[in-house]
Amino acid sequence: MGHLLSKNGYRLKKRTRKLHHRKKKKRNCFLQLPCMLCFIVHSNSTGLDDDSDHLEAGVNGSGCRHNSITGISVPGVGGVGIGAAAASKLAERYATLASPEDCSKFLLSPRELAIWEGQGRSLLSAVPAKLIPPPALFRTAGVSVTVPIPVPVPGCTSDYTEMVCKRKCSEVQRCTPCKQPRCAFAAPDGGLENGGVGGGGGEAASNSETGHCHLPLCPLPSSSASSSSSASSSSSSPADGCCGLGLHADLPHSSDSSPCCLHHYDDCQARSSDAADHLSINHLPSSILLKVLSHLTVKERCLCASLVCKYWRDLCLDFQFWKQIDLSGLQQVNDDLLVKIASRRQNVTEINISDCRGVHDHGVSSLASHCPGLQKYTAYRCKQLGDTSLSALATHCPLLVKVHVGNQDKLTDEALKKLGEHCSELKDIHLGQCYSITDEGMVALARGCRKLQRLYLQENKLVTDRSVRAVAEHCPELQCVGFMGCPVTSQGVIHLTALRNLNVLDLRHISELNNETVMEVVRKCRNLSSLNLCLNWSINDRCVEIIAKEGRSLKELYLVSCKITDHALIAIGQYSSTIETVDAGWCKDITDQGATQIAQSSKSLRYLGLMRCDKVNEETVERLVVQYPHIVFSTVMQDCKRTLERAYQMGWSPNTSNTS
Repeated sequence: MGHLLSKNGYRLKKRTRKLHHRKKKKRNCFLQLPCMLCFIVHSNSTGLDDDSDHLEAGVNGSGCRHNSITGISVPGVGGVGIGAAAASKLAERYATLASPEDCSKFLLSPRELAIWEGQGRSLLSAVPAKLIPPPALFRTAGVSVTVPIPVPVPGCTSDYTEMVCKRKCSEVQRCTPCKQPRCAFAAPDGGLENGGVGGGGGEAASNSETGHCHLPLCPLPSSSASSSSSASSSSSSPADGCCGLGLHADLPHSSDSSPCCLHHYDDCQARSSDAADHLSINHLPSSILLKVLSHLTVKERCLCASLVCKYWRDLCLDFQFWKQIDLSGLQQVNDDLLVKIASRRQNVTEINISDCRGVHDHGVSSLASHCPGLQKYTAYRCKQLGDTSLSALATHCPLLVKVHVGNQDKLTDEALKKLGEHCSELKDIHLGQCYSITDEGMVALARGCRKLQRLYLQENKLVTDRSVRAVAEHCPELQCVGFMGCPVTSQGVIHLTALRNLNVLDLRHISELNNETVMEVVRKCRNLSSLNLCLNWSINDRCVEIIAKEGRSLKELYLVSCKITDHALIAIGQYSSTIETVDAGWCKDITDQGATQIAQSSKSLRYLGLMRCDKVNEETVERLVVQYPHIVFSTVMQDCKRTLERAYQMGWSPNTSNTS
């Protein structure tokens, strides 16, 4: 009805006429109705002699432009529409076009053609390329027809228009935006469910403003197919969604349907099924993605996963990942980085800065002051750190339960006193190769940290029996104790018999350790499961026999470089029913008899170390490997074979090694 209420625009404001003085609009909407009631379509009136009378010209009175629409429909409502004969002729003429230039001429009006040819410009630049490929689908049932819209040409308005209600949106619906990060692919399930080509989808106007991608329409059937479809369209059912968007179209059921159209329709269906099958990992719940990313190291998350997309970057910054921070071995780590971590992530509970040579006391102190909930601190081989950092941790982080600061030369008793004074919850401490620590610091630590469960010292040359006695008296919950290479004697070790919960004892390289002390410890500590006596030449066959008889819970026994013979191995196999691991490497008096007897008599043995036991023949070991496959025999040759087997399993071959 817009053309009936239109007139010359003499009543427009002066400002409007000045802005558009170059564009002489022949008709303007009298009532300035909303865009949804305006009518506009572009077609070619030539070649439709008889049926052009059915088309009345009109312009968009509201001045709205819909450049994003690729085609609009002419519904047969209100007495305005295109008949089946006119649509058939239009379809037949459009289907016979053979070149892009002809398509351009078909889409442009004569006045537009004159302007573009007068400027000497190519016709292809006047028409978008997406309008030139296979013609649009003409629906010839007397209800609607889809034709391309006019292409705006500078200084020209279309003189050939048809009355088309834009409320009946005929444009291709866009993909519904997928609420995913920028790396997620758009889900193909947001198509036209209620509105198809020329259908009554009321959501078309909103979708046209979203700016999403266009998908091609199904190609036009042949002229014969179109003519036959006009008679059978009333009985034909709507086709399934085109290209996965639910774009409804009436496909002819006659036998002379165009193979090209059917083939293109099959391609659309195949693409839609492929898109449905293509699932993105970002469709998983964030909780599952967080679980997946938790298996990566901090370096992998920061330098790899966080660079995938913004969504993954946000996931990698989740506070759960920054509770436990492992920066070990990263030489780029310095004090500034620790300060930033401390200021932004105050919920850090565990940090590892081992081998970080750029970290100093200032950075660790800043971290401690901002992270009072820190519980685990590891800093192996950070020789540049001293008492300042550990004292700050003890002062600001009273909830510390684990402190591993091995191989720090500058660490002294002052830091241990601070730990004993403030960290009463400390349970695990490692002070190996901290050469400045003395008995004074160890005694203060033992008195203040009565919940200590794990204590490991290694080559602390200033720690003596006094420290062992203080630890045994004040820390009754100790479970793992190690004094490797420390100048302690049997007089200090004997105090460990008071530790009823002791299950791991490391007494390697104790210079003055006698057999009686070891046997007494094994008798009194009934929960002992692992005993390491390596590098103690005083340990003999009799001591090993008592250990095998009294160690009811013992599972691991290490006797490397001890003064034992075949009788020790035979006693283990005969008296012990719990020992699973025996390492007798570098024991020069072990022969084939001892290895054979322990393998035959022991029912619990799973590992036997015979490394550099020169009196054990390799042929004997090969025979034992075959007879007792459940036991792992460790020799030079056997270890080399296992290494090669693992390499072959991983795809290694000698040829590739030589070529590389």
